[in-house]
Amino acid sequence: MKFRAKINDVGCLNHFTRVVNTITKLTKTCVLRLTVDNMYFVLSGKVANGGVSMWCELLQANFFDEYQLEGVSADANEICLEVTPENLSRALKTAQNAKSIKIKLTKKHGPCLTLAAELPSMSSINRIVTHDLPVDIIPRRLWHDFKEPTVPDFDVSIYLPPLKTMKSVVDRMKNLSNYLVVEANMSGEMNLKIETDLVSVTTHFKDLGNPPWADSASQSQSRDAETMAHARVDIRKLQQFLMGQQVNPHKSMCNIVDNRIIHLILLQEDMSLQYFIPAVA
Repeated sequence: MKFRAKINDVGCLNHFTRVVNTITKLTKTCVLRLTVDNMYFVLSGKVANGGVSMWCELLQANFFDEYQLEGVSADANEICLEVTPENLSRALKTAQNAKSIKIKLTKKHGPCLTLAAELPSMSSINRIVTHDLPVDIIPRRLWHDFKEPTVPDFDVSIYLPPLKTMKSVVDRMKNLSNYLVVEANMSGEMNLKIETDLVSVTTHFKDLGNPPWADSASQSQSRDAETMAHARVDIRKLQQFLMGQQVNPHKSMCNIVDNRIIHLILLQEDMSLQYFIPAVA
């Protein structure tokens, strides 16, 4: 197995850093899946994660000037590593003014992602800062846990309000309850609701619009446009998602499977992030 990549463009480096910083806010550990064309950060929806799952996909050609990969075999030309995003984030932080940055799979005391940043220098001598980030190589027999999640047959799909606005609402509601109801319909309306024995609070959003794919979704076709689909979720998990956003998506959407799950999607030209939060009773 071999992997090496290089970023020369400062804009690409900053963008990649923002993506990693976002992942860092969402999870302590995740799987970095490397293929010839893409790089993925994956969190599978296991009970240990509170049922939350994540799928972040980067088109490598839009970030890296050089990118070479030799996977575990000819018929499985990819590599899966368990990584700590915070370690990668810290290493990238020291490289923000770097002329270039190289990332390579190496073997020190164990497998590592070695990140070498070439920093600007007043002399002719290159200044290289190197970070060895320990990783675990995931055996091929476990790869099935880290494939792209299937999009559930949603009842409602809707564009999200501005994420900063949504975050400020959720931040205030967090002081009132541990759980929040997200509900929306096919008429572009979304409500965020808190209901306890002492208080009931609802924030209404209107005219958000519904993605075009919502028209062809199997469950939403026969659904009345005004009927709300809803899911009651752990407010901390939603807040975590909203707090971490540094990627300034062109589009942000939410799919709701009634009483089962909310599926949040952020889209940019060169990356996408999906985040699944299960409903609680």
